[in-house]
Amino acid sequence: MSTSGISGTSASPVTPSRTGDTSFTGAAEPYAGGDPYADYRRAPSSCSSFTRLPDLADRRLGASVIAASDEFFAERENLIEPGPARFDPGHFGHKGKVMDGWETRRRRGTCAERPHPTDEDHDWALIRLGVPGVVHGIVVDTAHFRGNHPQAVSVEATALPGSPSPQDLLAADVPWTPLVPRTPVGGHAANGFPVECRQRFTHLRLNQHPDGGIARLRVHGEAAPDPVWLAALGTFDLAALENGGHVEDASDRFFSSPANSIHPGRSRKMDDGWETRRRRDTGHDWVRYRLTGHCVPRAVEIDTGCYKGNAAGWAALSVLDATTGADPADHTTGWSELLPRTRLQPDTVHRFPLAGAPTATHVRIDIFPDGGIARLRVHGSLTEEGAARLRR
Repeated sequence: MSTSGISGTSASPVTPSRTGDTSFTGAAEPYAGGDPYADYRRAPSSCSSFTRLPDLADRRLGASVIAASDEFFAERENLIEPGPARFDPGHFGHKGKVMDGWETRRRRGTCAERPHPTDEDHDWALIRLGVPGVVHGIVVDTAHFRGNHPQAVSVEATALPGSPSPQDLLAADVPWTPLVPRTPVGGHAANGFPVECRQRFTHLRLNQHPDGGIARLRVHGEAAPDPVWLAALGTFDLAALENGGHVEDASDRFFSSPANSIHPGRSRKMDDGWETRRRRDTGHDWVRYRLTGHCVPRAVEIDTGCYKGNAAGWAALSVLDATTGADPADHTTGWSELLPRTRLQPDTVHRFPLAGAPTATHVRIDIFPDGGIARLRVHGSLTEEGAARLRR
C-alpha cells in the first residue's frame, strides 16, 4: 500500500540513465487515467540478450522472498509474482493506496535538525532463487510506483547449501557478491541491468536506497543444479529447468515461451506451456533443448495439457551428442531420431519408453504443423562423463 503516487504536481520529464540505456532515472508523471501502462518505460532492446533466459526467481520454480527489513505498505511476496503488476486506481486500504509490489515506509532522520535519512540508510529483501544458477541479467520493475520508487537500488548474491534461514544469510561471515552496484532507477519503468559475474548463486539480497516501492524482480539466467543431488537421484528429468535443462532456440515464441515447457509440474492453463502462431505455410515448428549434461535418455513424455483445440497435431523427437563435435544449431547433421512423427491427442500426457537410445547432450522436438506443447520430459541418467563435467 502507498499514500503517494496517485496525484500531485507534475513530475519532471524522464530520461534514460548513464548505464548504456539499460535503466532509467527520475519519477514518472502522475497517473492521469486510462491505460496505466501507456507511459510505462519498458526495458530497452539492449536487455534482450538476457530477458529471454528463464527467471530464476519465479515463484512457480519454488522461489520465495524469505525476509525483508520493512513491508509496511505492500508485501514483499509480490516481488516474484508471475505476470505484470496490476493497478487499480480506486483501491485504497487502511494504510493508503493498495499497490501490487513491495513498498516500505518513508525513512526519516534521527531528529528535527536531521530529518532526512543518511546515505547508508536502506531497505532490503532476501530472495531464495527457485533454481540456483548463473545470473545473466536483472530487471528491477517499478511499474505503478511513479513518485514513490527508490532513488537507487543494488543487488548482491551468495551461494549457501541446503535451506538457510534469514538469520543464516544475514550472519557476518556470509560472503555477498555485488551483481548490481548502487545505481539510480526510474519510477514506472523496467530498469534492466546486465550481470557479468558468472558464478553460481542460490540467494539474492535486493537493496533499495533509501526506501520506496518495487513492483517486480526478475532474475534471468541459466540453472546450475546441485550435482550431489542429481547423483543421488540417478534417473531424473534431463530437460527440466530445475535440473539444468535449457531452451537454446525455437522457431516461434508468439503466444508463450518455449521455456514454459520445462517448468515444474503440470500446466494449469493455456499460457503455461509453449504455443506457436497458426502457420499458413507448409513448414513446422520446433524447440531445441540443451540437456543437463552428457546422458542416456530412457523415456520421454509429451504433455499437451490445457491445449484442446490448438494442440500440436504430431510430434517427432531427435537427439544429438555435441561431445562428438556436432553443431546443435545445424538441424541437418548429427541428429538421430528418437521418436518418429507420432500423432498427439489434445490435453493428454503421452509416454514413450525408449530402448537403446544413443547418448545425447541435446534434444529437439518438432511439431507438425504448429500448436501447443505444455511440457516435455526426458527421463534418463547422466553418463560418467556427464556427471564429471557437472561437478567441475
